[in-house]
Amino acid sequence: MAKKLLSEFESYNLLKQYGVPVPEHAIVQTAADAARAAEEIGFPVVMKVYSPQIIHKSDAGGVLIGIGSKKAAEEGFDKIVRNVKAFDPDAEIKGILVVQQAAPGLELIVGGKTDPTFGKVLTFGMGGTLVELMKDVTLRILPVTEESIRVMIREINGYPMIAGYRGMKPKDEEALVELICAISQFFAENKNVVEFDINPVRLYESGACIVDARVFVDDTAVEMTPKERPFVPIEYFTPRSIAVVGASSEPKKMGYAVMHNLLHFPGQLYPVNNKRPEVQGLKAYPSVLDIPNPVDMAVIVVPAKHVPSVIEECGQKGVNMAVIISAGFRETGDGGKALEDRVLEIAKGYGMRIVGPNCLGLIIPPRGIDTTYVHQSPKPGNIAFISQSGAIINTVVDWSIQQDIGFSAVISVGNQADLDFIDYLRFVERDPKTKGIILYIEEIQDGKTFMKVVSEVSKTKPVVAIKSGSSRKGQEAASSHTGSLSGSYDVYMEAFRDSGVIPVHTLTGAFQVAEMLALPKGYPKGKRAIVITNAGGFSVLSSDYAERYNVNLIDLPPQVLQELNEFLPDFWNKNNPIDVLGDANEKRFAQVFEVLARHQDCWDIAFVVGFPNLVIGSDQLANQIVRFSDMTENVIIGALLGGGSMERGRKILKENGIPSFDELDFTFRVMGRILWQRFR
Repeated sequence: MAKKLLSEFESYNLLKQYGVPVPEHAIVQTAADAARAAEEIGFPVVMKVYSPQIIHKSDAGGVLIGIGSKKAAEEGFDKIVRNVKAFDPDAEIKGILVVQQAAPGLELIVGGKTDPTFGKVLTFGMGGTLVELMKDVTLRILPVTEESIRVMIREINGYPMIAGYRGMKPKDEEALVELICAISQFFAENKNVVEFDINPVRLYESGACIVDARVFVDDTAVEMTPKERPFVPIEYFTPRSIAVVGASSEPKKMGYAVMHNLLHFPGQLYPVNNKRPEVQGLKAYPSVLDIPNPVDMAVIVVPAKHVPSVIEECGQKGVNMAVIISAGFRETGDGGKALEDRVLEIAKGYGMRIVGPNCLGLIIPPRGIDTTYVHQSPKPGNIAFISQSGAIINTVVDWSIQQDIGFSAVISVGNQADLDFIDYLRFVERDPKTKGIILYIEEIQDGKTFMKVVSEVSKTKPVVAIKSGSSRKGQEAASSHTGSLSGSYDVYMEAFRDSGVIPVHTLTGAFQVAEMLALPKGYPKGKRAIVITNAGGFSVLSSDYAERYNVNLIDLPPQVLQELNEFLPDFWNKNNPIDVLGDANEKRFAQVFEVLARHQDCWDIAFVVGFPNLVIGSDQLANQIVRFSDMTENVIIGALLGGGSMERGRKILKENGIPSFDELDFTFRVMGRILWQRFR
């Protein structure tokens, strides 16, 4: 059946089975029945319309509160019927729900939805009629633990209302924990429940109860669970021989660019062209089957309609992996999807794996492999970049050359007909050249398996992700408060947090985070930070940015202050950030660093902020930062601000594996994202 809204009566009864505190209630069909039910429940009561067509009952005049007598109950029944008929003449009124009126209390919301990628999601936050205006909610992907629920409660901005705000007594947080635990169990154990709102939940100084409940069910719902995926042999990504099917000598053709970028491949390269005996100086073959030697990988750049026959020949040849650059498949509609399905069926029959189709290809710089048509191949490095956008790969590769950034792998996933993010993550996880991973994601196909795999990968190698689609367009039509509050992007962010992935919003930020974490010291062991600078203005800005991005600037211990007082000028600020003043030379910086190194147990991250001046050159400051880093296991970050005069210092830091930035806000923003993931 299609998605269906349970009556509030049915919802109450279902929730009650799990120990959720629901009010006394009854369904009535006549005004007289309403009077009797209200008297039995006990005044005052609330009366609500029961109609499948009326989602927001208050908007239709379908809710009356404070009913205090039998006569008022009879009149209320008739009034609700009139209001609803006026609001929607076609609405079916199945009855009136008479409910015990809950005492006023703090109004909260607990909701759930089924995300198409990650499955069931639990939402909690401030509730009531202003829930969508306030949007003070947090969420978790099921399953959730009691400890996770306790953290959820403390995450919302309205938590002080629960803990006790401005003289108000604290609310019963333990009762709230028990209630949310019961609701999460109800959601997890009922596969057909796909979405629900419990709004408001009223929380008191002692106890809690739910007031309104809307539960949507769908008997066709399928439970999402992680799937086991066999590893793709790593040798498939490091072929000894490559055939380019559709190789060309005409510079304006894609087959020319792909062939050209593979000319520096150190293995055997075979152009396949049934019209030319030679392509770009190499002997060409009419078909893959005509190549006299084994072929490990085929790169295909022929029109889509010819791809199935090419895949058939590759299968007969024993090719392990085909990289299908060609477009014209699922992305074009039903006909293209049928063609893609046919290609996949042939490949599976031979045990061949497919990259793409409709992709840019893959680049493995340490192996001299570039199956793409990028303008210039990137240099080798230790960052793997896996992207759902070929245009972004083109841009990033071009930018990386100027920025002197290298890659261990660059992979365009395309349509992901066969291999997808999960397979590529498993590859770079096992690749010894890869020290950090960046993902550009538009959509994940199997969210549960992705979370399982990426959580394992992120334990040994940092994973940074950019997720497109953060706008809320289209959520206005959501059928529940929860549906509009916990959009798809928010669920992705929670999936990343839960899986150890660090989300960023810019490509520059992605590479800064990945490069920083790929360095030998990697993640900081904690979030306690200090700042050392020779500029009062940057000291103030550092405090501002640290607070904005949730970097915890510690108070300096008395012993550290005492030791710094022994050699710093009397008028130094005696605080953190440590302003060593504009006349600080190498010796003063060195003395400060030595004190901090001796007391490295009281901090985890040190930001050293410098600027162009005549007292200490950027190279001198950088050398002292390197010396400081050698004295401690803690993370040291250089922020050498300014233009070309600071470049020598930045180069020294980079050569010595120390993170370096040239913009202060960005420095703290990057570290804030890392700390958000590591210590949330």
